[in-house]
Amino acid sequence: MASYKIALMGGDGTGPEVLREAVKVVRAAADRFGITLDTTDYDFGGDRFLRTGEILPDSAIEEFRGFDAIFLGAIGHPDVKPGILEKGILLKTRFELDQYINLRPVKLYPNVETPLKDKGPEDIDFVVVRENSAGLYTGFGGIQRKGTPYEVAVQSMVYSRNEVDRCLKYAFQVARKRNKTNTLTLCGKTNVLTYVYDLWERAFHEMGEKEFPDIKREYAHVDATTMWMVKNPEWFDVIVTGNMFGDIITDLGAMVQGGMGIAAGGNINPEGVSMFEPIGGSAPKYTGKNCINPLACIFAGQMLLDHLGEEEAAACVEKACVAFLESGVLPGMSAKDIKEAGMSTTKIGDAIAELTAKV
Repeated sequence: MASYKIALMGGDGTGPEVLREAVKVVRAAADRFGITLDTTDYDFGGDRFLRTGEILPDSAIEEFRGFDAIFLGAIGHPDVKPGILEKGILLKTRFELDQYINLRPVKLYPNVETPLKDKGPEDIDFVVVRENSAGLYTGFGGIQRKGTPYEVAVQSMVYSRNEVDRCLKYAFQVARKRNKTNTLTLCGKTNVLTYVYDLWERAFHEMGEKEFPDIKREYAHVDATTMWMVKNPEWFDVIVTGNMFGDIITDLGAMVQGGMGIAAGGNINPEGVSMFEPIGGSAPKYTGKNCINPLACIFAGQMLLDHLGEEEAAACVEKACVAFLESGVLPGMSAKDIKEAGMSTTKIGDAIAELTAKV
């Protein structure tokens, strides 16, 4: 019997509510397939920061290293200045645990509305692999003469060949595992960012030729990528890109697949501890109202199971979510839709957990 240690971090706002339902569903799948989950709760977030001044101590990072995965609800508190919790918890965890891949499936499910005209589930099913620990977001640079008319701000995009190679390798492996069209698209800006994306493009083709000759390689500038994601999302199988471009196109992807209420993601260290989370924020105005959509967090739980190698359990969770959506009991993904349908965060979790036990 497989056994895993999972760190649970509900975080802020509605984060603990959606995480509770996701854990309920993941446990239902685990029970069905003889998997043991040993969970530990952590209360890091805005309330703890306001109470103690502590964000995420180094000791917690060391504890996280002893888990098989981390499952996060949401980070963001209305009484804490933006950036403090995000940098202190999310980015610190990503960087300290070297979660160098941000994995974002973009998949339209039945009865989920996309803003794209005449597009359905058969058209929207691709994955974005975003480099997650280098580039502009590491903060190379600084400010001189701040507050004067002569102020200068510099923030540099820096990549090593090793950072590029390991991201590309993971993306090629994802394309091979999906076995959809076996196509990997590099998203860059080689016509302007001629140093950094020259490195990415050379590494992309060298690795493809030597290690992944079965995977078709394509290239698209980031601006073209955003246009095609809207006009022809069916063209894509797997997209790989750098940190900044990935941050932008994955949020576009979330809207293409029906909004933040359905989108999930993983911060992956293939050799270490990874963290999974819904993409939507903490939605503080809905805290405690039991009306927020937990589907994104449940899909994050499905990703967690898949990452742990429990593919049958992960597929079961996805089938249960699809069965729930196909039932038509939920007319939309918003809190208003949930209320009008007579549903709730808890009822959705209960329904999908029940389906997980029998689909």
